[in-house]
Amino acid sequence: MAKKRRGKNLVQYVIGNLGLLLGFVLIWRGVWHLLDEFDMRFMGGDQIVTAVVGIVVGLLVLYLPDRKPTDSAH
Repeated sequence: MAKKRRGKNLVQYVIGNLGLLLGFVLIWRGVWHLLDEFDMRFMGGDQIVTAVVGIVVGLLVLYLPDRKPTDSAH
């Protein structure tokens, strides 16, 4: 009986993670299209500004939560 339950939990786990993945992909797709529209309307189709800003913001998003406070006592 424990094997059957473990298999059901695994299926629920995989389905839950696939749902999260789909949500992230759809958000990413929407942001991508909004930035393309911004480029076309306000930048004359030049994508370099939003590309550079996107890289900087992405690096900040990845860096800031992982930042460790410095301890000046050591």
